[in-house]
Amino acid sequence: MDVAEFDYELPEELIAQAPLPERDASRLLFLPRTEGALQHRAVRELPGLLRPGDVLVVNDARVIPARLHGHKEGSGGKVELLLVEPLAEGEWLALGQASKPLREGMRVEVLGTSIGIARVLGGGELVVRLPLHGDALWDFLDRCGELPLPPYIRHAPGPTDRERYQTVFARERGAVAAPTAGLHFTPALVKALRSRHIVVAPITLHVGPGTFLPVRSSRVEDHRMHRERYFVSEETARALQGAGRVIAVGTTALRTLEACGGRSGAGATDLFITPGYEFRMVHGLFTNFHLPKSTLFMLVAAFAGLDRIKSAYREAIAARYRFFSYGDAMLIA
Repeated sequence: MDVAEFDYELPEELIAQAPLPERDASRLLFLPRTEGALQHRAVRELPGLLRPGDVLVVNDARVIPARLHGHKEGSGGKVELLLVEPLAEGEWLALGQASKPLREGMRVEVLGTSIGIARVLGGGELVVRLPLHGDALWDFLDRCGELPLPPYIRHAPGPTDRERYQTVFARERGAVAAPTAGLHFTPALVKALRSRHIVVAPITLHVGPGTFLPVRSSRVEDHRMHRERYFVSEETARALQGAGRVIAVGTTALRTLEACGGRSGAGATDLFITPGYEFRMVHGLFTNFHLPKSTLFMLVAAFAGLDRIKSAYREAIAARYRFFSYGDAMLIA
């Protein structure tokens, strides 16, 4: 398929630059998955749109302040590193940017801490070596790292983002982008869901480049997804076995569910879901609105049909919904 088929026109002023004061105050576009008219609802109405016995699967990954700004030792040239995934002891897969190419053996100083460039993989990917481990590493990132907000959010990360760019489910440190569908949930909304006998079950997928990097090829089939790590607990696997319907909160939860097949344990996935994919686990999807020509837009098009999703997005634009990470939500079920 041609990537251009997944394009659409979005007025820039509809890209949400900040979250609403209340997480669950967002609008909700309800799209029946196969047939039926769109409904304009609110996120707070979600419990009434689901059924008793549904299992709502959320991603409990916690975003780490993974963006580091430093200087090359010696020349002083500016360097930006985005830590992506821990590898061997002390090593991380990272994305690097600098005015001049980074080379193996170089060192980058970040507020007195020296980070080594162990390998250059190409395409902006590096393996870097940090001299810190465990709690010392997390303390360093909390002090020196920056929350990696998406590039379409134009302000620098501030105290509000530190709290609001994490979901209320966030537990497991390691993601470099938020599972943004979960940003709409509050403890009160979770309580209301459970009071209607809707199970809220966590999985973990550490969001990385596989989720947020743009598609640079002209053909969908030529795009390569990056691997992302996941974990499914035995308790969540049991809940999935007894589910009436499985509703994924976000594309990261959906990809994890489809990759694991409902089985517990740790794994990794580079699953790329495009139209024609046969869904095995997931019956409904609660999600944000996604960028044109992105892998996430391709996923929702696979789930509900490209023409149906494009029509829904046109309706959302006409109704002035707020788009992307801090924007409004959509329920396809």
